[in-house]
Amino acid sequence: MDHRDVQDALREIADPEVAESSARFFKTGPGEYSEGDQFLGIRVPKVRKIAREFNQLSLKETELLLHSDFHEERLCALIMLINKYQRAEKEEQKEIFDRYLNNTEYINNWDLVDTSAQHIVGPHLSDKKRSILYKLAKSDNLWEKRIAILSTFYFIKNDDFEDTLAIANLLLKDEHDLIHKAVGWMLREIGKRSEQTLKRFLDEHVDLMPRTMLRYAIEKLSESDRQMYLSK
Repeated sequence: MDHRDVQDALREIADPEVAESSARFFKTGPGEYSEGDQFLGIRVPKVRKIAREFNQLSLKETELLLHSDFHEERLCALIMLINKYQRAEKEEQKEIFDRYLNNTEYINNWDLVDTSAQHIVGPHLSDKKRSILYKLAKSDNLWEKRIAILSTFYFIKNDDFEDTLAIANLLLKDEHDLIHKAVGWMLREIGKRSEQTLKRFLDEHVDLMPRTMLRYAIEKLSESDRQMYLSK
């Protein structure tokens, strides 16, 4: 079994109409954030099914699949890495983590980041130093910055907010809408667990927050609180 077997299985269920729709949805046109990305046209549940069917694929072959030009093949590889990470012993988890961060150039769309970062990077760093997240947050690469903030979702789920807030602070002046949305989303998740923590962050930074980031962050607050922060 090698990565070409997975590619064959995926390409057998490709749908050109879905591919065309996905290319529009993920902004693949000239100058857009996913310019040049290619799609086979496969819905996510079917990709997950193929990933389960090939769960014995080696790490090396999974990494080769991640290098594909086709979006769904990269997604399939990432799902396979998540599944492997969750089954692995610590030594292999470290190898998966390292391979993930050595291949960020292929984790190059928001759904690829959102599917994977919180399930590989977050868990791996839960009991370790997290300086790599700050390095990623300062990267010039859009997707590495999104990996940095989305990885902290794992911490948030364990009521650990410190790194999310610090990275959110680093990204306050970022110019890209996809970073505004990601940071706002993670702040909202903090607010679900500790409204007081979210409000302290907002009180300190609301005047610097891009509008989209703020709207995402305050979505679950009361109407009066939302209007108060929007007015600032």
